[in-house]
Amino acid sequence: MPELTILFGVVFLLNIIPAFAPPTWMALSWVGFRYPLVNLFAVALVASLAATCGRLVLAKMSRVIIRQRFMSDAMRGNIDVVKAGIERHRTLTFSAFLVYAFSPLPSNYLFIAYGLTSLPLWLAALPFFVGRCVSYAFFALAASQVSQHLALDVTETQPFFGIYFVISQLLLLGLVVALMRIDWSHLVAAKRFRWLRPEAARPL
Repeated sequence: MPELTILFGVVFLLNIIPAFAPPTWMALSWVGFRYPLVNLFAVALVASLAATCGRLVLAKMSRVIIRQRFMSDAMRGNIDVVKAGIERHRTLTFSAFLVYAFSPLPSNYLFIAYGLTSLPLWLAALPFFVGRCVSYAFFALAASQVSQHLALDVTETQPFFGIYFVISQLLLLGLVVALMRIDWSHLVAAKRFRWLRPEAARPL
């Protein structure tokens, strides 16, 4: 169907934008509000596939652009401490991505951070796809049911979601910066927190 092809393209583009792109679940909620009788399961499946492909491109861009061009050797070595920890607990990492994907939380910074580790992308992609399939279907169906039983327009919810979206983006951006600045080697070896020394954080 051409509509599903267009949906795939729009969701894919939304998910390769590094920051402040409208979240996909809000777009699917809008579809549920406006078109409650469409096959929302097919919509959720296509959107999940497109979102996963977009996030993989975003993670790859993070690896190629940020890690290889803007991070010093010391910062890459620091992130590799996190990478080693993830590799030792792949099942936990898989489960964490799955649980996160069930939530409406933004995933752009999660994939940017994951891309910095240079770990295999499938470890994040598979649970993300499964979780997003379920969560997208839920949000679309919930919006569809609300639109059929209540005289509620989707624009009435926009102020609340707009505030939530901006705050969540800023908080997650701070977490990614913190991930790069924490001295992970010292934290693992000495069990004490400290920031990476400024000279080590400067790219070559």
